[in-house]
Amino acid sequence: MVFSSLTFMFAFLPMVLLAYFIMPKAVRNLTLFLFSLLFYAWGEPIYILIMIFSTIVDYFHGMLIYKYKQCDNNKKSRLILISSIFINLSLLVFFKYSDFFISSVNTIFGSNLKLLNLSLPIGISFYTFQTMSYSIDIYRGTVTPQRNIIDFGTYVALFPQLIAGPIVQYKTIAHQLRNRKESLDQFTYGIIRFVSGLGKKVLIANNVGLIWEEIISSDLSTISVLSSWIGIIMFALQIYFDFSGYSDMAIGLGNMFGFKFKENFNYPYESKSITEFWRRWHISLGSWFKEYVYIPLGGNRRYQVRNICIVWLLTGLWHGASWNFVIWGIYFGSTLLLEKFILKKFFNINSRIYALLLILIGWVIFAFDNLQHGLIYIKSMFSISSNVFIDSNALYILTSNITIIVIGIIASTSIPKKITRYFLKGKENSWTFSIVTSVYILGILILSTASLVNSSYNPFLYFRF
Repeated sequence: MVFSSLTFMFAFLPMVLLAYFIMPKAVRNLTLFLFSLLFYAWGEPIYILIMIFSTIVDYFHGMLIYKYKQCDNNKKSRLILISSIFINLSLLVFFKYSDFFISSVNTIFGSNLKLLNLSLPIGISFYTFQTMSYSIDIYRGTVTPQRNIIDFGTYVALFPQLIAGPIVQYKTIAHQLRNRKESLDQFTYGIIRFVSGLGKKVLIANNVGLIWEEIISSDLSTISVLSSWIGIIMFALQIYFDFSGYSDMAIGLGNMFGFKFKENFNYPYESKSITEFWRRWHISLGSWFKEYVYIPLGGNRRYQVRNICIVWLLTGLWHGASWNFVIWGIYFGSTLLLEKFILKKFFNINSRIYALLLILIGWVIFAFDNLQHGLIYIKSMFSISSNVFIDSNALYILTSNITIIVIGIIASTSIPKKITRYFLKGKENSWTFSIVTSVYILGILILSTASLVNSSYNPFLYFRF
């Protein structure tokens, strides 16, 4: 089940909201936990056992780490922490990377080992990082363990951010698990944020995604330069509105239940360097790698180049079990190193064009599992294979989709937000603001619902991660 589905919006969500708010506060976490398990089990019931196993394992590991830390037995607490990390990573590696390793061995050594063909448990990359940060933070003394296993299970399985993040660290919501106060204002904000994210996903991401699919379904070696640029810009818009839309929906859902999650995007395509881009894109993932990998390795203090290389190799692998993701991670890691040690010293890196060009090339690597197809596409973009610059098909795609293309480009910037603030400045508490907001939200909801009813194209790009 995904947020941008009629089943979720008009069946599951009303049901869980009704059950949640009629229950006494003492059992609201239990209600959320049970509905989260139902949400998780909707598509793959058997994998609910993995989540329950992870919850139990990390709950008791956290208790033991804290117990031995209190007794100043750092050796035992460290061993238990290692055990927790090993179990979590073993589950992630087994389900996500087994076939990748097997197929790589087959390719390198010419063997014929059979693939396991395992389905990827929904959200495993996200909740694995969440549970690992929990154990690590207890070891560091940043948090104390959650003694109520239902509350801890609610943190692990919390459905609003389960399948696509943002990655929520326990220390950021530990207090909220027991002491949050739901309010009408927060619930209203949650609805606005959820519907706004829904509009991003259904009305923009899905429509620009169709343009991308149309372009890559043709012969990549013969497409025009203009077609290839239109295509990768559409993919860039699709993945942004797809993922940021889901993050908005997750933050909105969290607010409906009294939780406040951190932001995950900050207009990344306005960045003037790759370094800035990765401070604005998937903020929770970047923060996680910085806090739990980069800084423990030495950060900027020692072996900085090595640390950056390790972080970006892992970032690429986190996104998918395929060589294109590894190369994608290496590509951005190398670009960041060039900016830090070379470009910054000789040039004034302050150009959106420079950043967007490198970002779009990166999205080509990201988009194509087949490396050969990705290379052909990049050649088409720069006319290396003598592709024609413009053809009738490119003009047709551009002219017939110009409205959604312009809307997508403008909406990916802070321009709409600035315009809204300008016209509604000082009117935030007025009837005018309330009426405009209500009409806006109702309009997006109606259009999104109509689109979902009439279209079967509703992919979620980060679903496989």
